Amino acid sequence: MEPFLFQATIYLAAAVIAVPIAKRIGLGSVLGYLVAGVMIGPAFGLVGAETQALQHIAEFGVVMMLFVIGLELEPRALWDLRHRLIGLGGLQITLTTGLIAALAIYSGQGVETSIAIGLIFALSSTAIVLQTLTEKGLMHVPGGRSAFSVLLTQDIAVIPMLALIPLLGVGHEVGTGRDTISLVGGLPGWGVAIATLGAVAIIILGGHFLMRPLFRFIALAHLREMFTAATLLLVIGIALLMSLVGLSPALGTFLAGVVLANSEFRHELESDIEPFKGLLLGLFFITVGAGINFQMLFANTAEILGLTVGMMLAKAAVLLTLARIFGLRGRDQWLFTLGLAQAGEFGFFLLAYATQTSVLDAEISSKLLLVVALSMLLTPALFILYDLLSRWHKDSSPAREADEIDEQSPIIIAGVGRFGQVVNRMVGMNGFRTTVLDHNIETIETQRKFGMKGFFGDPTRPELMHAAGLMQAKILVVAVDDYDAAIKLTAHARRERPDIHIIARAHDRQHVYRLYQAGANQIVRETFDSSIRAAKYVLKHSGVTAFEVEQAASDFYDLDREVLKEMSELWDPDIPIMENAAFVAKAREFNQHLVTALDQHDVTPEEPDDKA
Repeated sequence: MEPFLFQATIYLAAAVIAVPIAKRIGLGSVLGYLVAGVMIGPAFGLVGAETQALQHIAEFGVVMMLFVIGLELEPRALWDLRHRLIGLGGLQITLTTGLIAALAIYSGQGVETSIAIGLIFALSSTAIVLQTLTEKGLMHVPGGRSAFSVLLTQDIAVIPMLALIPLLGVGHEVGTGRDTISLVGGLPGWGVAIATLGAVAIIILGGHFLMRPLFRFIALAHLREMFTAATLLLVIGIALLMSLVGLSPALGTFLAGVVLANSEFRHELESDIEPFKGLLLGLFFITVGAGINFQMLFANTAEILGLTVGMMLAKAAVLLTLARIFGLRGRDQWLFTLGLAQAGEFGFFLLAYATQTSVLDAEISSKLLLVVALSMLLTPALFILYDLLSRWHKDSSPAREADEIDEQSPIIIAGVGRFGQVVNRMVGMNGFRTTVLDHNIETIETQRKFGMKGFFGDPTRPELMHAAGLMQAKILVVAVDDYDAAIKLTAHARRERPDIHIIARAHDRQHVYRLYQAGANQIVRETFDSSIRAAKYVLKHSGVTAFEVEQAASDFYDLDREVLKEMSELWDPDIPIMENAAFVAKAREFNQHLVTALDQHDVTPEEPDDKA
């Protein structure tokens, strides 16, 4: 028992220390887990022979990941994205696989081995790229959206890859290296096919007709642990069934996830499986790091580095070509190309799988594992290179000039995303004309398809705002998504037109303070009113009378607006909040107001109405 506890302590301590540090310096959690594995394995030798056994257990994290991915991929959403998935994503996987396989064949590898290598290197790191795009605010630019489409296609493509890789092992002595029970052993080809199709049918039909009644029955028990147990039973049972018929467990759990994506239990299933998936995936990446053969790296440094750079250049060549074909220019094409040029975390799993099925021998697999890990470690450097290249391409879409604004209205709305478009529709419904500006061409074109006029251009450009009628307008609505752009636009409009009424959208309280000091008349926190509505629902369903609910909401709203204005005048961007004594004192006063208001209301809930 003690050795097990000692090893568990080492793995958990390594993760707890390395992963937060890696995330703080911008490397991401996946690289943090890999570094943790390297430190406790090759670096200090704290773990040894048990790493391989643990990796077999940790691979179940990948199975759970694909179940969660399936839950998030509603069939209707996939159909809506079919053009980008099949076009851009499908071409990236096909061309990259073909190019890398051709290079592997040229270097002397067999056809089956070369195809497997091409498939593995065609994938990019979903975890690292999505996290970096989100942190840098690049998810909504054309290059970021295109990268997301390709990553989604790659995640889906893992499933057919898992089915294809064992077929590449025909002619080899195929085996998993573990004693397994098989339902198809000794069956003729047609019998194996029938058993395989039957297993898939059981998953699809069972997920649709049996799982929902089962989860409803379990939900009636009102025991969270039973729902979690049922979720784990579902995933483990499907993985076992697929293993018994010789298919990948990940394939079965992915299908089950897609089938259950539209069910009312989707979010509950996802929340139950998420902690187990995260821990097992983390353990998997730690074991990968612990198993990296540094002796091979030091003995073949030039070869490994050459393979890594060659693979990344080959991927970049395909990505850059597709970027140009699909209309990405300037910074967007470099974001798309450099962001996806590395290998991905699924490469570790596919390498292990290809080795178990004897498609790749152990020596080649060890070298390729080093290539995958090094390419992921180089990803932050690729994004730094993107930042440098971005300075040479000031406009992300230089081929598209700002529209010529041929009309002016008393109301200007800058930004028609999910916030601004609601404002525009309601104002227009009441008979007022607006001039709408947005820097996202797809948003403007979508508006035009629905008969709403808008102009493409950057609202923070002074000449564009003047063309839109800033000097004559009565009201300016600042609804742009970008935090700093909203402040810049508000300050410019206030300088040019001291008398214009500015209504600005704020992301949070600190944004409110900055917009207030920039000159906004009225500031709307994007979640404040909806949060008050949610609180009203809570009070109503807690038995508080409708009159008292409305009074409480009104009092809270008035108090919050009054204090927020006073705090905006006290806030100083050059002084840390906790060092601003007057600001902190006002915040405490606000909290004391809330306590006093609570004591004054002291509402007694009504008896709940059983018929309600």
